[in-house]
Amino acid sequence: MPILILGLLVFLGVHSLRVFADDWRTRQIARFGEKPWKGLFTLASLLGFVLLCWGFGLARAQPVLLYTPPLALRHLNALFTLIAFVLLAAAYVPRNHLKARFGHPMLLGVKVWAFGHLLATGMLHDVVLFGAFLLWAMVLYVVSRRRDRLAGTVYPGATLGGDAASVIIGVVAWAIFMLWLHLWLIGVNPMS
Repeated sequence: MPILILGLLVFLGVHSLRVFADDWRTRQIARFGEKPWKGLFTLASLLGFVLLCWGFGLARAQPVLLYTPPLALRHLNALFTLIAFVLLAAAYVPRNHLKARFGHPMLLGVKVWAFGHLLATGMLHDVVLFGAFLLWAMVLYVVSRRRDRLAGTVYPGATLGGDAASVIIGVVAWAIFMLWLHLWLIGVNPMS
């Protein structure tokens, strides 16, 4: 569990710099330059992600049951995950209604993904992982929306093409992940 927690602290910490240390971040970008800063950010993110995955694997080897969710919540989680994939796609597809309306659909997707997994799983390591991501996404979303309002950020208008692309890409990515990649990468078949 300590390695999982360290990985979460590094990964989510790096991704929270704009929230907790925006002035420091701005000074470092000015000091190193944008590309070297992005390189350091990427390396720190990868380190945190590797620690997080390794720690999660270690924690799964010594499971601690906190609660036993009903089987129906595992199936409901598939729907939550589908919504999360569409929101994730909307973060990158230009000119869609989700991006125009919510500004940060990726953070909403993380919240939906984490919440669904908290409903469907009951082990301590699951609660630590998904609870941390849920809390992080909630805080970052509120802060990001506040920053948008203060800066007067206006997201581009949406088109039906942008909406359709977000949904199609999200559904296809979800299907690939649910049918093949989740079992291969995570070792759990979400469709069983």
